[in-house]
Amino acid sequence: MKLKAQPPVQRGGKGRPRRARGRIGGPARRRGARRPGVPLRRRLSGRLPSIRRVLAALGALASAAVLVALLNGPWLRVSGVAWGGEHYTEASDLERLLDPQRGVSLLAVDTRALRQRIERIPSVATATVSASLTGSVEATVVEREPAFVWQTASARFLGSADGTIFVGDRGDTEPDAGSEALPLVSDERFVARLITVGDVIPAALLRVALRVGEIDPAVLGSDAGSLAVRLDDEYGFRLVSDAPDWEVALGVYGLDPRETPAQADARLERQVTAVRTLFASQPEDEIGWVDVRNPGKVYFRAKG
Repeated sequence: MKLKAQPPVQRGGKGRPRRARGRIGGPARRRGARRPGVPLRRRLSGRLPSIRRVLAALGALASAAVLVALLNGPWLRVSGVAWGGEHYTEASDLERLLDPQRGVSLLAVDTRALRQRIERIPSVATATVSASLTGSVEATVVEREPAFVWQTASARFLGSADGTIFVGDRGDTEPDAGSEALPLVSDERFVARLITVGDVIPAALLRVALRVGEIDPAVLGSDAGSLAVRLDDEYGFRLVSDAPDWEVALGVYGLDPRETPAQADARLERQVTAVRTLFASQPEDEIGWVDVRNPGKVYFRAKG
């Protein structure tokens, strides 16, 4: 009896027979065979934009087209301008700034730039500008508060607390209502002829001018009802009384940068004391001129 040789059995892990890999009814799959590729539809889907992106792009284009149409079309145009709050401000100045906005698209109106230009007018402290869908551009101004009157040989000006000259008129016109109660400085200096609206009185000079204007005649030992403040190139500040008739020269203030406000106030106080001492020793109505520029050496001249 012949025995047939059996093919060797391949064993896998743990002694179990290893089966040959392959498809039933066909040859076993070879190692390194090419796998099926990515479907064409999936590959194209990674390169083409999504529907959301397409819709977003179309929406942006439509918005841009609408904006261009609104800017260039006949809709939303400025049909009128208006302003309010002005008293010292010339209406022609406001009209000059606002009137060019007529016919401009409301979307193109730069209210911030308009506000800044209006606030450059010397009499305007602050301003607000708005544009409405009714086609109107409106401006409202808040003007500077007058703090003093500065009078020169050519004009009479109103100034604010920061020294800004914001309104003026000729000397032959009626003063503004309410200005009579403000401190008045008559500036007779040669340079004062050049002062105009928009100029600023130096802070040191203005501070002393207002301090001198606040001097009470009684503090000087005077019977005068009121005193005027004058400023010239020779004597600087002067106090002038009409009844009785006399003048006091105080000197130049506000030009020496080394003199501090405290030092200027102390000098003015010594001058006031010197005048009071003089009026206590001499009849006031017999004195015509007093020079206290140097409060340590007081000179006076009697009426001749």
